[in-house]
Amino acid sequence: MYEANATVIGTIVNHPVKRELPNGEQVLTFRMASNARRLDHHTGEWVDNGTLFLTVSCWRRLLAGVDASMRRGDPVIAHGQLRSLEYRSKDGVDRRDLEMRATAVGPDLGRCTAQVTRWSEMRNTGDRFGAEHQVPAGDGLGENSAAAAAAPPLTTHPEHAGA
Repeated sequence: MYEANATVIGTIVNHPVKRELPNGEQVLTFRMASNARRLDHHTGEWVDNGTLFLTVSCWRRLLAGVDASMRRGDPVIAHGQLRSLEYRSKDGVDRRDLEMRATAVGPDLGRCTAQVTRWSEMRNTGDRFGAEHQVPAGDGLGENSAAAAAAPPLTTHPEHAGA
């Protein structure tokens, strides 16, 4: 099987949703939009040139960091394996969706600021996120988690608000 890995920069367009699967695993999903922009050489203005929408799914340790850090409207960078899903909707229409099984997700620091709290810092100072956000057994420490609960919220810089 061939893997199509990609990095997509965009904005989270819905509130991330965490759910438990029948096998006991948890997954967190959100939709993101990535706007292609191009320079119109006649006017000198940047114009939108289409939008890519995709569903991002986060598993295991990544789920905890994204759940604690990212919200609707946040500028985001997501990296992972792309898949095209074909399905029939409830009204009988054939549909196609693009999904990314993310291996890394973080704030786009070109459009916001974020405070980083490492998993090891959480272990040394107590659990700030609640039991459901514990690092799964067997995962290494020292990985980054963007914007902890005690951190200030992500703030978009005014000059990038339309990006």
